[in-house]
Amino acid sequence: MEPEQRATPDDLDHQADGRDETRNERADRNWDELLQELRVMQTGTQILTAFLLAVAFQPRFEDMDEVQRNLYVVLVALAALATILALAPVGMHRAAFGRRRKPELVRVAASIVKIDLVVIAALTIGVTTLIIDFAVGREAGLVALVASLVAIGLLSFALPRLVRRAVGRS
Repeated sequence: MEPEQRATPDDLDHQADGRDETRNERADRNWDELLQELRVMQTGTQILTAFLLAVAFQPRFEDMDEVQRNLYVVLVALAALATILALAPVGMHRAAFGRRRKPELVRVAASIVKIDLVVIAALTIGVTTLIIDFAVGREAGLVALVASLVAIGLLSFALPRLVRRAVGRS
């Protein structure tokens, strides 16, 4: 299709979302949205990773008990995994560039982003738990763990479900 040509009704991928776009236009839009999500996720992950890497070089690192050190090592591994997952769609795009596979790329990248969100949630919960455990104590750390789990559960699962219901009614 020439750049100046508009899609005809036969070219359009009809879905009940009110958009008149071809399959490729939808894939391009979805890819752009995924990249924006990855940018937001990457920023948060970089901040948490930098914090974790700096902790090991602080004098009080030696004051951590075995539980805290083990949690720290798990969190560094989660931070690395979150970074790798965020980079994977970009690498896939490079490998598939120019091969007209964007719809498939979007589908796989969307799955990777969902997995990365779970990893980042675990990382966030863990970092919060570690900081509170170290600064205040084990009991407070466990309270922070439960509070973080509840907050992420509400914001990641309950709120989207409520929004979907509200949108479905309108």
